[in-house]
Amino acid sequence: MRNLYQVKQEICAIGDRLYKRGYAAGNDGNISFRISDNEVVCTPTMISKGFMTPDDLCIVDMNGKQLSGKRKATSEIRLHLAVMKERPEVKSVVHCHPPYATAFGMAREPIPPCALPEVEIHLGEVPIAKYAIPGGQEFADTILPFVHKTKVIVLANHGTVSWGETPERAYWWTEILDAYCHMLILAKSIGNVGYFTKEEAEQLLALKKAWGGSDPRFEMQNCDICANDVFRDSWKDAGLARHGFNPPTYAEKSDTSPDEKEALIAEITKRVVDALTKK
Repeated sequence: MRNLYQVKQEICAIGDRLYKRGYAAGNDGNISFRISDNEVVCTPTMISKGFMTPDDLCIVDMNGKQLSGKRKATSEIRLHLAVMKERPEVKSVVHCHPPYATAFGMAREPIPPCALPEVEIHLGEVPIAKYAIPGGQEFADTILPFVHKTKVIVLANHGTVSWGETPERAYWWTEILDAYCHMLILAKSIGNVGYFTKEEAEQLLALKKAWGGSDPRFEMQNCDICANDVFRDSWKDAGLARHGFNPPTYAEKSDTSPDEKEALIAEITKRVVDALTKK
């Protein structure tokens, strides 16, 4: 079992990795670890995460009140506490600004699934939470609709937040997500993203279930596995829309009724005939 100093060392080590990966410019990012029912070790504000020492870290209670530390605790601690209150089994939370995942949040572009096996197994669909000014309770609450269905969230126009049983495990999910988003952007720049077939996606989900993983798609009825169905209801609130990445079945999904489709086809046909007649 880790003692307090070991926990602080691990947090500093993850801070160093965030900094070296370019996930935390300047004094960006924050890391936490819950050491008891009412105590959380966290990084301080206004310090580079790549140059922290264990003595720089703080301890707060589950309401965010600082209990110890020579520096002031991060102003975004409420985000960490919101995760821990909803998921008591979670011990550690990492928030940072990985550039490729954050780019999807800035573009308000849903991250398409079904293009990389490791992402399907480890992450599944990843939501983008609506924007709120960082630091306050409103900001922390933006993750609540998603926190039980995933282990990493993109924050619109801000960054990511991920969690797990250790700082390293919490960090992993953000690193995996950012690498995936980088690959998607590179593939798109080449010209195309090749998605799994329905059968291939189902095989990966079956493997995930066999390995004891959880995924909201296990329980969904009439779910189109590769069409971002899990979090689609949140898109309007967060201002999300498809601009560059359409999964294979996305164009086939529509809320248009059969009568509306028939009327639309008739109108298009009429316009084509009118145009040909005028020539």
